[in-house]
Amino acid sequence: MIKSKGFIFCLFLIFLPAGVHAWTEDIFAHFQPYIFLEEEYNSNIDLTPNRFKKSDYITTISPGFRISMSRRAQVPGEFRGTPTAEERFGLDLDLRAGFVFYGREEDNNYISLNGTLNAWYAFSRNLTFHVRDYLIRSDEIRESDFSVTAPEGQTFFARTRVREPYYRNVFEPSLEYRFGRENVLALNYRNTLYEINSRTAENSVENSINPRLTYWLNVRHGMFLEYNLTFGNLQRSPDWVGNMILGRYIYRFNPRTSVFGEYTQSWRNFDSPSVDYVIYRPSLGVEHAFSPTLSSSARIGYFWQNPKRGSTISGFSYDASLSKREAKTTYTLSFQGGYTEEFFTAENLGFVKTHRVIGRVSHQLMQRMSIGLYGSYERAKYPTPIGGEKPVDRISVAGATATYQALRWLNLSLDLSHRENRANISERRYSEYRGFLRITATY
Repeated sequence: MIKSKGFIFCLFLIFLPAGVHAWTEDIFAHFQPYIFLEEEYNSNIDLTPNRFKKSDYITTISPGFRISMSRRAQVPGEFRGTPTAEERFGLDLDLRAGFVFYGREEDNNYISLNGTLNAWYAFSRNLTFHVRDYLIRSDEIRESDFSVTAPEGQTFFARTRVREPYYRNVFEPSLEYRFGRENVLALNYRNTLYEINSRTAENSVENSINPRLTYWLNVRHGMFLEYNLTFGNLQRSPDWVGNMILGRYIYRFNPRTSVFGEYTQSWRNFDSPSVDYVIYRPSLGVEHAFSPTLSSSARIGYFWQNPKRGSTISGFSYDASLSKREAKTTYTLSFQGGYTEEFFTAENLGFVKTHRVIGRVSHQLMQRMSIGLYGSYERAKYPTPIGGEKPVDRISVAGATATYQALRWLNLSLDLSHRENRANISERRYSEYRGFLRITATY
């Protein structure tokens, strides 16, 4: 069993510079307590086939607090923007614990945790130290992906079999040196700790080192270079070491439009008996801003996964997004396809062929009320056969949201959704309806 490393937020706070002393004297202008109450109905809490499914009502009582370098705004739950570039230190911390009670399956009761930290310290105008950390303790069957590059609403394909609380902490410090208007040299480190007490899922630890260089030769020609070294330590599956190199050439027609050519190569070297493999992926892409409120990007390429033993897997890869912001309405749409690699999750699936589309619309209906729609479709083909056939999941999600600021300090929200998996293997098929009513009171 991997020992817990604790909540790493505290590490950065220990080393705050002495210049923050004046800020701490006025801490109540930067501190905001709140309480979050939620009632959920779930028609299939374990995402099992319909003949086995169990429904339940789930109540969560979750007190928390926020701390920010920005001063509190007059509107509860908000702060007055972020620190300016001239300020040497910045901090945003949000932490809450939840007491979760099941109406029928009382053995599932547990305490949840949610926390995020974003902080930075500027040693000089050009050299900055950043820390990002997020902590979660949850029993969701499919875990949300909170990585920086993941679209809102994206989840991992890995899942648990029943409601089993897991713990994840991702600690990401980085050092960034700017030596020109757009030239950046960065060194990033990531530690991922995943713990779960389960017979089927497994604990894991990731340690990753990631230097990056962005360099513009002139206003039109630029390049981006990246290297990643990853050490994966898994509880029951073979440990592995990964290397990745990425090179990108960028040509900028004007401030709104640029094109790029990219090549990525990844090596995965496993302990026995798993099979090592290499992935090659060349691609071409474009980024274009149609207007200050409408932006888009697209990348298309081809990949080959070449294992040391066995047959090669290949196919097209793509990644596209569209974002539109209007006075009262925001639209986002993203497409992803080709493959993904899932490690440091409940199942550690490894290489998976995938297709994904995620869409979201939000609209400010009135001054105090907003509504939204969201949906997604995922297709995943997994590497390990079941009964001689490789599982293929086809998961669709549709939902609607509404939020209302009833009082200056009181917010109400409603979320209704339906999820369905039309898998090729009957034991993987399921259907789920969920409804959330949330009340947030902020001091």
